Amino acid sequence: QVQVVESGGGLVQPGGSLRLSCAASGTIFSIYNMGWYRQAPGNQRELVAGIIRGGRTNYADSVKGRFTISRDNVKNTVYLQMDSLKPEDTAVYYCNVDGRYYSSSGYQDFGSWGQGTQVTVSS
Repeated sequence: QVQVVESGGGLVQPGGSLRLSCAASGTIFSIYNMGWYRQAPGNQRELVAGIIRGGRTNYADSVKGRFTISRDNVKNTVYLQMDSLKPEDTAVYYCNVDGRYYSSSGYQDFGSWGQGTQVTVSS
């Protein structure tokens, strides 16, 4: 089994910064894609940023130039550095990780979500 835990959310003023972390743990063999999504009240969950194992990244247009995603393949952790935050960035941020893990049945693919962390941008 694989567990995914996010941390780093909170309240910040417009123009401020926050850094989110997401750590995957368990009998992990390999992690392929790691990504951050967000969901504001009344909205659908949307992709914010993603990163593949080789390091290639992609971003939502609304966060390009302000957010930076990175990963540590040794620690099975993905980060989201959020700068120049705006009130419209307020949402619950979720981490998603997919890859392969060991089980009693052999290797199996997984895709796991974290529990979410609240980010509020307000003066």
